[in-house]
Amino acid sequence: MAGPIVITGGGTGGHIFPMEAVADQLRATGIDASDLRFVGSRRGQESTLLATSDVAITLLPGRGFRRAFGLDALIQNLGAAVSLSTALIIAMVKVRQWRPSVVVSFGGYASFATALAAVLWRRPLVLVELDAEPGAAQRLFTRFARARCCAFPSNDPKAVVTGTPLRESIVSIDRAPRSIAVARASLVPPIDDGRVVVVVMTGSLGSTRVNHAVSELARLWAHRRDRTLLHVAGRRDVEMVRRDAPPTDGLDYRILEFGDMVELWALCDVAICRAGASTVAELTTLAIPSVLVPLPHMGDHQLKNALVVVESGGARLVLDAECSGAKLDDVLSSMTTPETLVSMGTAARTLGRRDAAQRIAHVIAQTSGRS
Repeated sequence: MAGPIVITGGGTGGHIFPMEAVADQLRATGIDASDLRFVGSRRGQESTLLATSDVAITLLPGRGFRRAFGLDALIQNLGAAVSLSTALIIAMVKVRQWRPSVVVSFGGYASFATALAAVLWRRPLVLVELDAEPGAAQRLFTRFARARCCAFPSNDPKAVVTGTPLRESIVSIDRAPRSIAVARASLVPPIDDGRVVVVVMTGSLGSTRVNHAVSELARLWAHRRDRTLLHVAGRRDVEMVRRDAPPTDGLDYRILEFGDMVELWALCDVAICRAGASTVAELTTLAIPSVLVPLPHMGDHQLKNALVVVESGGARLVLDAECSGAKLDDVLSSMTTPETLVSMGTAARTLGRRDAAQRIAHVIAQTSGRS
């Protein structure tokens, strides 16, 4: 009997939602939940976001290393090293016990111990690389992997360009003009016809830099009757953003702590976002033009993700250090004509892959001998 398929990674929703999407697709092909395992980190969001899954989950100790000098960083990195050593011991025991038919690594510190255990126990390893440039953990295991599923094109002969797997609720959004109009009319209160709808979303915590810039943008647009600005500020900054909200006479400005992205992607014309892998995948799959503000100090992963979309013509780039209300106003003014929005959406769509989960599941099935 073949061993289970182990899916490892996590930490944030950017890894967890794709992991869950692939697990769902594997189940859709006839693989039972008992033949799947999730392995993640105790410090991540796995225990919350995967709480309702009937796939068994193992949470390992661990934290990322700080790329900094100083006593505080040294102490934290020593703690991270101890946690990683403990995680590796547990992963070695679990992988030996399970004898998985394949280990699928989505990257990040949450995946390192399990991927290394797979290599040491000589179990088949598949890497799923969501960023334009793989992280350190994924690069380390490239030579040992049976296959690499890449969101972006790669010259590696072992690489299969699959795209980034997304939740079915996102993939199934209907962005036809008539459906967009219905979604806007269904919002409470509804959005007036003829407005350009801008959605701002930078993650569950939010981005203070982007939030300040969007508050400035709302002040510049205060009298515009042709704009709706839906500002998802995040739980950290939402009260600050509400205090800074300018009086408006024309602009439809709505500040939200959290956003139902299924609802918001269904009605927006253009998005202002960070450039995480899953966000980029959602925007390109749904053909949404965007202004991308990459998060700095992430090894340039987000910048490289953004540049792929910018070079396709589907997005405009604003660097974090340059992000201001005036800059956003200038960039948006150059892209919010109907013709430009249509052409940018078409360009973005060339990078999107609605069948990413199916493609990855196929690679996994082939590698595990279940195809």
